[in-house]
Amino acid sequence: MPFFDVQKRLGLNLDQWMTIQSAEQPHKIPGRCHAFEKEWIECAHGIGGIRAEKECKIEYDDFVECLLRQKTMKRLSDIRRQRDKLIKEGKYTPPPHHLVDSKGEPRMSRSASKSNSSQLKF
Repeated sequence: MPFFDVQKRLGLNLDQWMTIQSAEQPHKIPGRCHAFEKEWIECAHGIGGIRAEKECKIEYDDFVECLLRQKTMKRLSDIRRQRDKLIKEGKYTPPPHHLVDSKGEPRMSRSASKSNSSQLKF
């Protein structure tokens, strides 16, 4: 703890500018990952970088997942892949509002449509 708190003395809040999600938001609505970032900062505050990497790993991982959404995108990709597989096998018929053209062909994900186009021979 510093003997002389410059931020408090000058009336500045540098912490607000140093975080990603804590910047001034329009209409005072916090950013999507603000809560995760706040938990991570509160956990890591005052214990140092090396200890924080170990002790606050869960909070940091939650914050990074909220920002990048890697697990969510992987899950959605797996769901699409399974849906495309079931459509090809004829075990699943998508609802009418998911059909693209007048023939009634189902909308396929990009990866499935690429594999179908590579199988076509001209």
